[in-house]
Amino acid sequence: MSIYRTHILVPVDEGTVQAGVFEVKRRLEQKITEQGLGNEVKVVESGTVGIVGKGVILVVYPERMYYTNVRPGDVSLIVEEHLLKGRIPPTLKYASLDIQGGLKSLHNTGLTREQKRVVLDKSWKMSPEDIREVLATGGYKAVEKIFTEKMTPEAVIDLIKQSGLRGRGGAGFPTGLKWEATRKAAGDQKYIICNADEGEPGTFKDRLILEGDPHKLIEAMVIGGYAIGATKGYIYVRGEYGLSIQRMQQAIDQAREYSLLGPSVLETGFAFDLQIKIGAGAYICGDETALIESLEGKRGNPRIKPPYPVTNGLWQMPTAVNNVETLANIPEIVNRGAAWFRTMGTDKCSGTKVFTILGHVEQPGLIEVEMGTPLREIIFAYGGGVAGGKKFKAALLGGASGVFLPEKLLDVHMDFESLKENKAVLGSGAVLVMNEATSIPDMLFSILKFYAHETCGQCAPCRIGTHQLLQLAWKLREGQGRVEDIDTMLNLAETMQRTSLCPLGQSVVAPVKSAIDNFRDEFERAAGHSEIS
Repeated sequence: MSIYRTHILVPVDEGTVQAGVFEVKRRLEQKITEQGLGNEVKVVESGTVGIVGKGVILVVYPERMYYTNVRPGDVSLIVEEHLLKGRIPPTLKYASLDIQGGLKSLHNTGLTREQKRVVLDKSWKMSPEDIREVLATGGYKAVEKIFTEKMTPEAVIDLIKQSGLRGRGGAGFPTGLKWEATRKAAGDQKYIICNADEGEPGTFKDRLILEGDPHKLIEAMVIGGYAIGATKGYIYVRGEYGLSIQRMQQAIDQAREYSLLGPSVLETGFAFDLQIKIGAGAYICGDETALIESLEGKRGNPRIKPPYPVTNGLWQMPTAVNNVETLANIPEIVNRGAAWFRTMGTDKCSGTKVFTILGHVEQPGLIEVEMGTPLREIIFAYGGGVAGGKKFKAALLGGASGVFLPEKLLDVHMDFESLKENKAVLGSGAVLVMNEATSIPDMLFSILKFYAHETCGQCAPCRIGTHQLLQLAWKLREGQGRVEDIDTMLNLAETMQRTSLCPLGQSVVAPVKSAIDNFRDEFERAAGHSEIS
């Protein structure tokens, strides 16, 4: 086995693929060979390091040097200056955590800051396409532990309950309770489903988890299947996620080859297998019942609840539906214990949370921090603050179904309970930052346009209400509205919340009410302009 003095990680995700990552990697390997460094420097494909929108990225270890926006023409300079001479090419963009070995020590800021990673702990340390590297870094140890220690399904569920893990898809329902209800439900066949239909605008955390560590998701679903008594699992993936689908299928095939899936997992007699279902791009299929309808080959319309999927899910059998990020916590909880997981986060919201930071920030990207981390820290310490030195105006939390938070709430703690106290939601974990020049009426109009497009039309309150709201928002935006229209929008959104069939229509009130409550003066100015003219 070769021991290398330097490893260069080449993060591969949808963004870096579009930026030409494979050509940069090819030239890097070629140049390393030409310089006779093949036995000293190892180039490794990895999952995301959290940096997005910065082109091709290279991370050099052990220095932990990040090069961004790398072009094929930059490769020779990196090899000749950094790898051969041990100095940083002054013409290239870089960042670093802790530079050692004679290189200059740089500041620890932005997305390169240290993070407490549970979900993403291995996605940047290994090749997600090589199961041997996955196993070498501890993959599937949790499955092995369950069977070698002869843990009962009830013991596994109890462990998840003790950990306090709550769903990371937005609702925050306790995962252990969902698994327990599914196990206790009567049914000849049970299923576990991973909801990877990530359609929330501004959210891309699940995609990067799938691309960076698909085997972790498989391991979690094996554990979940064992716990609830399911022999079959489905991963419902957003159809636009080409690389996620490719890597997930490859990981499933590898897991079968290593007896980690199939008729007898690790030769224990426990049968469990997985199948990918590719979604057709409907936002409504983020709702678990609409997703189940789609899995059954029907139009993705939501079901009336109750009954809930835990008793009447896929083909009316007991079904547990969990988000990608939720499941990605499971192996680490099994390996390290519930008490360890509770050392992170808050009393009522344990563990970590993955956030996507985007909008008017210096460093858009993906981070994983403890539950309860202040919003200000997420935006300014990790996102680098508002881009271009402009002032912060608002943040939209949780995507289109989220809330607008003004500057006075910048110090709110990002966990389910703290946000609830401030009439906000954690949602999908998207943090969209807006600067002082942003028009909130314009932003709300864009959100309502999205809702009007994505409503399935099954129930009248949502089908009609979304288009009425869009029309009112358009009038205000164009200076043709009236002051009374502002309260009409509020009343309409609140009516939709009480009467709509599924979360799509019920959640419209969140962006509408928070935008008007926190920035009413902007809406009144728009309406006042119309009345004056």
